[in-house]
Amino acid sequence: MERTIRKINAKKPKIPKRERVAAYARVSMDKETMFHSLSAQVSYYSEYIQRNPLWIYAGVYADNACTGTRADRPEFQRLLMDCRAGKIEILSCKLIQCVA
Repeated sequence: MERTIRKINAKKPKIPKRERVAAYARVSMDKETMFHSLSAQVSYYSEYIQRNPLWIYAGVYADNACTGTRADRPEFQRLLMDCRAGKIEILSCKLIQCVA
């Protein structure tokens, strides 16, 4: 009885590239209710990002009692530096407003 052996080449599975994702949260007033709002935003974004298996959690940057019309927000500036350094590929935030 003759046997035939056939070689089957294994295919490498395509593994999707995971992207580093961060979020930015901010409240503009220094009140107890606003601090709760900031805490809720940070919790929401942390869970939201970490639930996605294609994302790598890169953190949540959060400024408290900072106006959105000025760029001298410490966490916002740190976020921009990390984006420029290639540490973040996707940014999630509640709202972006352009002020002319």
